[in-house]
Amino acid sequence: MIHPEKMIDPFLATQKAPPQSLLKFLRWALQGSGHAILLATVFSVIAGGIEAATAWILGRVIDSAQTKGPEAFFSLTNLPLVISAVAFFLLARPLFNGLASGINAIIIQPNIFALVMQRLNRWTMGQSITYFDNDFAGRIAQKQLQTARASTEVVVEMINVVAFALASVVGAAALVMGINGWLGVILVLWMIGYCLLIRLFIPKVRGRAGRRAAARAMVTGQIVDTVTNVKTVKLFAHADHEERASMDALSGYRTAALEFGYVSAWFRFCLLLIGGLLPILLVGGALIFWAQGTASVGDIVAAGAVSVRLAQMTGWVSFSLMGIYANIGEVEDGIRTLATPMRLLDEPGAGALSVPNGAIRFEGVSFAYGQKKGGIRGVDLEIAPGEKIGIVGASGAGKSTLVSLLLRLYDTEGGRVLIDGQDVAKVTQDSLRRQIALVTQDTAMFNRSARENILYGRPDASDADLFAAARQAEADHFIRDLTDLQGNAGYDARLGERGVKLSGGQRQRIALARAILKDAPILVLDEATSALDSEVEAQIQLALERVMQGKTVLAIAHRLSTIAHMDRIAVLEAGQIVELGSHDELLARDGVYARYWARQSGGFLNLDQDDGTGAE
Repeated sequence: MIHPEKMIDPFLATQKAPPQSLLKFLRWALQGSGHAILLATVFSVIAGGIEAATAWILGRVIDSAQTKGPEAFFSLTNLPLVISAVAFFLLARPLFNGLASGINAIIIQPNIFALVMQRLNRWTMGQSITYFDNDFAGRIAQKQLQTARASTEVVVEMINVVAFALASVVGAAALVMGINGWLGVILVLWMIGYCLLIRLFIPKVRGRAGRRAAARAMVTGQIVDTVTNVKTVKLFAHADHEERASMDALSGYRTAALEFGYVSAWFRFCLLLIGGLLPILLVGGALIFWAQGTASVGDIVAAGAVSVRLAQMTGWVSFSLMGIYANIGEVEDGIRTLATPMRLLDEPGAGALSVPNGAIRFEGVSFAYGQKKGGIRGVDLEIAPGEKIGIVGASGAGKSTLVSLLLRLYDTEGGRVLIDGQDVAKVTQDSLRRQIALVTQDTAMFNRSARENILYGRPDASDADLFAAARQAEADHFIRDLTDLQGNAGYDARLGERGVKLSGGQRQRIALARAILKDAPILVLDEATSALDSEVEAQIQLALERVMQGKTVLAIAHRLSTIAHMDRIAVLEAGQIVELGSHDELLARDGVYARYWARQSGGFLNLDQDDGTGAE
């Protein structure tokens, strides 16, 4: 069985970075589809040529009817002409036009969009955390969709319009040249005027389309940001503020859309005007030559048919060309956002991290997010295999920065981080993060089922392992009571965007179940029980103590009671470790930790000093 849709592999990957110039970017995006695009172009050219052949055959039929008269026209001697004309209109013309349309609809459009989209998404997912921190999530998603759609439209319209129209014009030129050379000259001069008009307007269309796309993406980003944080909007009664922000974004889009609308309206008007001139020139010229006896009635009909067809195509082609260049503007706008490299790359030849023991060492590590202050400075810390380390400090002391560097979400600005003697900067990032289970205060939930969210820790885990992890995290009982609007229940119920259908404590227990299922040799807890009430926290602590057996653990906490039992506690101040020891040793030292302990309320560290960076 023939499967034409398989001519393009829409999931063919490329390891190259997307170029930042238009033509090179399109080559990158479309790599692997050239043979299918060529085939579609060939059939489009044939279909375009058939348009001129249609006028020529019509002219020959009219001439035959005029010269032979009714009786001779339907005689056996004239039968080949009649049969040829019928076969052309009933077979050749529908066949080639249908093939051209089918190739575009089945091979080109569905596959090109998927091909470009997966490449853009793969590239974007490889960008560093900083890239995502600096933009709207909705805006990035909008740029991917916009660029993939616009790239697809450029290809489709170039095949459907440019190739088709050029073939039609070449065929028309050959036809009118056959009638009279001067008609050919008239058509060529008209084409020159047509192209000059396009050249005048296209840069304006292209530029304004790019500005319109940028404004539209800003609207999407603003609205998605508001919807994502709608609970905060309602709690602070700031619906009016968010409405004004969205109105400002919409106003910017409306202005850009109006600018595009004005130039596109003038463009189409001028092209339709010059299109209306063509039948006058060609039919008028043919009539003059007929009057001189150098053209037949059939020639007049053929010139009229081809000129009317070209005039009609003028509106279609002008609209399509405007769309092509509008899409080119949108692709260029997308390139500016998506093709800019902001990568944290694996070293060439980087191997996989091996963690037989789980020893961690920070050697003179410094990182300040590219600023002169904040972050951490010259941190030295050695964690033995299986050791449990608590990390405390006021907000901005550098606690989360330490964890981010361990996970290599950023590269150190000085020093290095080692796991079992291996520099984390010299192993693959995926292999590093597979060896570390992380539970954060701001738990990340997908709008998927509870089962899928927990299995994210280990996708190939059995149901028995899944349920055991959920029970250990004290999550099994509430998961079994979940339902969603689609009628799913229990572990198959969807959790809503960012887990909005769950309480903070429930989200953290699912995140704990995910980490338990992952069963990595290194466990990082970043305020992992902060959203839990005291009773549930006590239950989770018992589960965590079981899970932590045999693992190297880093636990960040403001609630000091949750880490008092750790083997050692590191106290950070202004990005440096100022104290290190067990809970009892640090209390006996009567220093910073003892001061924190004395100030705590219910075991919670109540210090919110900020270094101005927003980092912890």
